[in-house]
Amino acid sequence: MILPTKGITPDRSILAVGSDLLDLLDSPLSVSNLWSRYLNLRKQLGLERPVNFDWFVLTLDFLFTIGAINLDDRGRLVKHRAS
Repeated sequence: MILPTKGITPDRSILAVGSDLLDLLDSPLSVSNLWSRYLNLRKQLGLERPVNFDWFVLTLDFLFTIGAINLDDRGRLVKHRAS
């Protein structure tokens, strides 16, 4: 699930989706804006197998758990910045 398996292609693994999401978080974004950007990115890359919203949210949970993302004071997603 986190890594590609026989049933999960590399572009749909949580690590790959998480990497894409971190790349898209160049500024604070709402969950819905990040979801829209992510769908557009997959379309631009020509990736045919969809990632559903549940998988997207699971990836956000993973990123939050490992400390890669957080919420700002307005409830928007932000990348964790090392100090």
